[in-house]
Amino acid sequence: MNPHYLHCPVPVSPAAQARVPALDRIDLITVRIPYLRPFSTSVHTWAAKEALLLRLESGGVVGWGECVADPDPFYASETTQTVRHIFKDFLLPLLTPGQTLAELLASWSPVRGHGMAKAMLENALLDLIARQQGVPLHQLLGLSPRPIQSGVALGIQPSIEALLEAVSDALRRPYHRVKLKIMQGKDVEWVAAVRAAYPDISLMADANGDYGLEHAPILRQLDAFNLTMIEQPLSYSDIVQHAALQQQLRTPLCLDESIHDLDDARSALALDAARIINIKQGRVGGMIESLRIAALCEQAGVGVWSGGMDETGIGRAFNIQLQAATGFTLAGDTAETASYFKEDIVDQPVVLADDGYIAMPMGPGIGVNVLEERVTRYTLNRERIR
Repeated sequence: MNPHYLHCPVPVSPAAQARVPALDRIDLITVRIPYLRPFSTSVHTWAAKEALLLRLESGGVVGWGECVADPDPFYASETTQTVRHIFKDFLLPLLTPGQTLAELLASWSPVRGHGMAKAMLENALLDLIARQQGVPLHQLLGLSPRPIQSGVALGIQPSIEALLEAVSDALRRPYHRVKLKIMQGKDVEWVAAVRAAYPDISLMADANGDYGLEHAPILRQLDAFNLTMIEQPLSYSDIVQHAALQQQLRTPLCLDESIHDLDDARSALALDAARIINIKQGRVGGMIESLRIAALCEQAGVGVWSGGMDETGIGRAFNIQLQAATGFTLAGDTAETASYFKEDIVDQPVVLADDGYIAMPMGPGIGVNVLEERVTRYTLNRERIR
């Protein structure tokens, strides 16, 4: 255990001092966009992306946020319905025009957890404020733009043959790494087949918590395949058992679902439970908390990357802006939009350059414009709060 990480100070983004504008209109919008093909993990299969969007309007300027929660509790305990409840009844009532974002976030501290709900509102405010100032979000966050490395995540396939075909399809684009979803019974043999077919690609495996510590002998077999990391093999809430497992593996472990805020990241580093951390800004409470986690990991020499939740172009744009931070040293999950959706709800879908990088949108706010006619086309429910 390294207690240094329990006390290591981290900087706070200058965006925390931005002031909350008066809001003229607030809308919650649920959209459902079909995937090109179903996406499966060890816990569930989804045929479409059902996303809760937040639209804020102030003085004729509109800002958007996207909640990464699913309509079901299979990835996390938060769902779009719990987010709607927490947002309306606990977070929004604490918002006061003129307060700083730091003051707003502090006022939310009595609301335990619910990072996805908090991130949705923080994101929409950041986008709105940046658009009002006429600057890109990364500038408001105190970051310099840079091209972003991109990786692709492949869901669990029905057969090894189908998996190899999916990898082949993905590698027609110059992704910097490939992530395979694994589960009990679809792990060692499946990873071995991909590594044999593609000996030189950067490869990682994501278990979404499907294993227990008793499965360490199986997971140790993955050491043979030169994986960049194994992501979240054990329980979605665990840190201590991951630390015990890491001592038995050469392959670095990456924590995802176990990291909900800066304190969880401190604990994971102190216990050597994670040698890589997946920062999903929509899960850990938003952009400002994500930057604090990234700064802590950078000080510790621990790599971080931006995980994806198959977001629409709104959420993807936030993830791209976040990765301007220097702590993000590994390719993230921001794959091309065309890998998941026939069309997006923003005017700039994510596209890889020939070198596998994503250009950071340079327009105001998140850098992309939301196409409200498409939002309307995919809308399941719209509720005007104010």
